Amino acid sequence: MTKLPYAYDALAPNIDARTMEIHYSKHYKKYTDELNKATKGTDLENKTIEEIFATLDPENKAVRNNGGGYYNHGLFWEIMGPKAGGAPTGALAEAINKDFGSYDAFQKLFTEAATKQFGSGWAWLIVTKEGKLAVTSTPNQDNPLMKGQAVTGIPILALDVWEHAYYLNYQNKRPDYITAFYNVINWAAVTKKYEAALAKK
Repeated sequence: MTKLPYAYDALAPNIDARTMEIHYSKHYKKYTDELNKATKGTDLENKTIEEIFATLDPENKAVRNNGGGYYNHGLFWEIMGPKAGGAPTGALAEAINKDFGSYDAFQKLFTEAATKQFGSGWAWLIVTKEGKLAVTSTPNQDNPLMKGQAVTGIPILALDVWEHAYYLNYQNKRPDYITAFYNVINWAAVTKKYEAALAKK
């Protein structure tokens, strides 16, 4: 499990302590445990999660769902932080301006992706194989590293829009939760992931 890099209450009031505790110690732990169970004794057991996604049979639902839950949440924890928010700077800010026109235009696209994802799923900012930024969304615990997705690439920013991520505090008001998310994005962490993604090209 990725260690949570801050206390459960560190993102309050944007994400409350009780939601973070349940989300991390119950939901995320369950996905991790089930992934380990599903891969134990198979040729996937000693592979990295990225290597698993590269060759994964989409019909292997146990690994697809739990592997996605493990990877997606690990990224989600890493790209948030206390005393965060604002807008990106440096190379990432330049890329956002180049590929979306402006930070505001990116934010509008990302908000739409998160809002319009029907049911449970995720919104993503990714680096495509061409090295460009793109916004997309996936259902359930799928992610853009998996085969068969509408848009594929390396995720650098993720937003969980499953109800368990926000329902205690926001109930059915997903748009309010999405708005609050921008206050806790750790853009320094996202920038590091952007630079690492470019280095893999």
